[in-house]
Amino acid sequence: MEKAKILIIAGARPNFMKIAPIMHAMKKSEKLEPVLVHTGQHYDVKMSDTFFEELNIPRPDISLEVGSDTHARQVARIMERFEPVCDEQKPRAILVVGDVNSTMACSIVAAKKEIKIIHVEAGIRSRDRSMPEEINRMVTDAITDILMPPSQDAVQNLLSEGHAPEKIHLVGNIMIDTLLSSRKLVEQSKILETLGLKENGFVSLTLHRPSNVDNIENFRKILAALEVIQKELPIVFPIHPRTRKMISEFGLEDYVASMKNLILTEPMGYFDFGKLISSSYFVLTDSGGIQEETTVYGIPCITLRENTERPVTVWEGTNELAGCDTAKIIALARQIMDNNWKQGRIPDMWDGKTAGRIIEILEKEL
Repeated sequence: MEKAKILIIAGARPNFMKIAPIMHAMKKSEKLEPVLVHTGQHYDVKMSDTFFEELNIPRPDISLEVGSDTHARQVARIMERFEPVCDEQKPRAILVVGDVNSTMACSIVAAKKEIKIIHVEAGIRSRDRSMPEEINRMVTDAITDILMPPSQDAVQNLLSEGHAPEKIHLVGNIMIDTLLSSRKLVEQSKILETLGLKENGFVSLTLHRPSNVDNIENFRKILAALEVIQKELPIVFPIHPRTRKMISEFGLEDYVASMKNLILTEPMGYFDFGKLISSSYFVLTDSGGIQEETTVYGIPCITLRENTERPVTVWEGTNELAGCDTAKIIALARQIMDNNWKQGRIPDMWDGKTAGRIIEILEKEL
């Protein structure tokens, strides 16, 4: 019997963390044939040979090399380059993850060619349409054939939007498959020694969202909170290039430099960063994935956003939302430092077995 060919789409570095366990599981299937397509939406120097070797990810079969641009031009370029790939490969389906531009752009091409679409991480919603990712999620889910949400709230979102129940398959959180399978390699990281840090003796920070770093008022409010917190605990800040650029543009370099316990580093690889997060006293972030990782590690997390597309990390996990409210950020940090934080638990099906469930469903459906 001929195997069902599936084009697996990755657009940015975090996508590879999600597709790695799916690729490994699919390669063992007698019914499915994976073909890895990298759109090249984000050029990332850390996606060197070692990145693929460390995570044991196969190199892409097809690279579209679209590069960075405005959202509209990038989506157009991905669609333009992906269409001939579909014509040549004639896949039974495409599989997309998450909510980057590549996810939506490739799905639109597939839908118009009547190629089945599988969306892993379907149904997550922030209900904030000012976030480009929210538009990508909604458009992708509207045209997807096999919806694979990570948690029960995402299932409810899809049902309330009118999706047929038979299209929805709760599979759990694919990111956690990679996190759990990488635990030994994360433990071996020497990043704490390199930075002279003690386990549980520091705070980790990530900050890159335009709503936080492109708006000087919001940025200043967050920095005011950091100024207070760093007097009590060192804050390690692997700084995103965009954030570094905005510190310079807003003339905030002296203010940031005056915080002697705010330690700026270059962006980190997956294992070093995993070690940093899992060894933190608590984490300050505006990232989506880190809210999930801290919940699995049981580390308190303060999210510097007004909303989240992963509310299960607040309802069940270790996460709380603070927005960019200086007083609220400080009050939540104080609560953690007073050992007065909620316990949190790991949501159902965040167990490292999501890829297996995905393959089982696809073998039946395709």
